[in-house]
Amino acid sequence: MTVSRRLLLGLFLLLLPTLASAQNFPAKPIKLIVPFPAGGPNDIIARVIGQRMSELSGQPVLIDNRGGQGGVLGTDAVSKAAPDGYTVAISSAGALAISPSMEKVAYDTLNDLTPVTLVATVPEMLVVATNVPAKDIGELIALARAQPGKLNFASSGPGSLPHLAGELFKLTAKIDIVHVPYRGAAPAVNDLLGQQVQMTFLDLPVLLPQVKAGALRPIAVGSAERAPTAHDVPTTAETGFPALRIENWYGMVAPKGTPNENRRRAACSCDEGDGRSGGEGEARSPRRDADRR
Repeated sequence: MTVSRRLLLGLFLLLLPTLASAQNFPAKPIKLIVPFPAGGPNDIIARVIGQRMSELSGQPVLIDNRGGQGGVLGTDAVSKAAPDGYTVAISSAGALAISPSMEKVAYDTLNDLTPVTLVATVPEMLVVATNVPAKDIGELIALARAQPGKLNFASSGPGSLPHLAGELFKLTAKIDIVHVPYRGAAPAVNDLLGQQVQMTFLDLPVLLPQVKAGALRPIAVGSAERAPTAHDVPTTAETGFPALRIENWYGMVAPKGTPNENRRRAACSCDEGDGRSGGEGEARSPRRDADRR
């Protein structure tokens, strides 16, 4: 997951006029809330962006990991922060869209938060622990049907996109597997490596190192095309499940009420910055950025 110079510059230029009214912004460190534990895909993205934001602004960007409830707790924290531009978050589809539509949460995404920019889009990958005797999706389904309710699937939390991916897999494959929610992707992967759970759908970047090391077995990716970094892994459509097209996205948000007067001008500045960045325009697609790491 390589975040392009264009995207990083664009994020900062959007933040600069959009998130602060003071002309000397930023005059102090910026807090970047990550609603998941360290080591997961959300955290990886935030640390790359935070480092570059710090270089551009001349101020420290402090990563604040607040995991829990599938990203809801950290997203709630930014919704209640002062709308001065010094607190932002990079949150996921689960906390911003899915959980608020499934359960009562302490914030209203539309009324308590203001969007800054889409940060990244990443495909979900279905993997199994190495002790699971299934090498493809057909064998995995047959195994689950032979022992209903015995296989578990991990997720990064209730209401997260990996949770919904597992439930969709249950419905489309007509199998009975049990959801095991975690406080983020990193602890879910740890238990998968320890063979405490049998399978998971998670963001490709966080699974890829373990897949390449042979510690996890890939079954399919939820993107429309095969991932360049895992080209041997078929798409879910290729395996006969086109409905299992699953991709996660991450967006930067700020508390409602943060100033946004110069958003259009900042967007133009972002384009100008890309023109001086050395021709990295192809990385404008956040999906390709996230898939390369």
